[in-house]
Amino acid sequence: MATNTTSTSTLHTTVQNYYDGKLLLEMEKQLVYYQGGQKKSLPKGNGKVVEFWRYKPFTAITTALTEGTVPSSQALQMETVTATVAQYGGYVATSDMLELTGISTQTNQLVHLMAKQGALSIDHLVRGVVTAGTQVQYCGGRAARNAVTSADKFSVAEIRKAVRTLEKKGAPKFNRGGRGYYKCIIGSDAKYSLMGDSLWEDKATYQQAEQIENGEIGKLFGVIFIESSEAPVYTAAGASSIDVGAAIVFGEDAYGVVDLGAVGSSPVRTIVKPLGSAGTSDPLDQTATVGWKVEGFVSVILNQNWIVRIEHAIEA
Repeated sequence: MATNTTSTSTLHTTVQNYYDGKLLLEMEKQLVYYQGGQKKSLPKGNGKVVEFWRYKPFTAITTALTEGTVPSSQALQMETVTATVAQYGGYVATSDMLELTGISTQTNQLVHLMAKQGALSIDHLVRGVVTAGTQVQYCGGRAARNAVTSADKFSVAEIRKAVRTLEKKGAPKFNRGGRGYYKCIIGSDAKYSLMGDSLWEDKATYQQAEQIENGEIGKLFGVIFIESSEAPVYTAAGASSIDVGAAIVFGEDAYGVVDLGAVGSSPVRTIVKPLGSAGTSDPLDQTATVGWKVEGFVSVILNQNWIVRIEHAIEA
């Protein structure tokens, strides 16, 4: 297909803002892995490298103050993690039977479909980073993925073990309602195993008082659980060629993502190419396109000690 050369400036600004806002809102409703990361904005004109910050915690002070003497100031130790952003996007071509210069039901549906693809794409990018961390826990005490058996299912005991690991490594908890929680993103098979536990607290019992995140299903032992249909499954990777699933348990600032921002200051764009925008490449004004684009995005683990990947058998 010929490359269109005219920008969406041919659309009225109000219409463009409407589509941009709809795309961003629809994407944010579906993002799961993205929402747990430290958000960092990407100002225009600042190059392709984004810088995330992490502060080193201060050690305990056990020396008493001397009366009348001002103690020495402590040095603030801050580390930076840099990553290079890339662009992502997709589009769908439509025929001249679709009018793209106004807000129409069909165009709205196309923007909705593009938003679903955009959200899926961004979440897959983040998932690929956070599930590649170096701190791994294999259910049943196994030593490797190919040793996981059908009996090594996701369990409460495995959650408690992961929480202990994070706490011993000093992983900070997310603050919500004055209480601290770790977060865990799981698939449907892991959810099935957990929800049978008598200590499980479904979100319906507390949602009136606490903010609910995309995919949140409940909590247990100081961990908020978020379900994703896109949780990794390593096909035939376990013992006897069983499928192995992966859940991640993590603390605040374990990983970072480029902030998708708000309408007007977001790297997320709706790109609508009306009929006739391709010039001589489309001489009869037969083709138009609707697409999504993220001008710059990247995700990176900021502290390997603050994220645990739990690999478990997929229940039959």
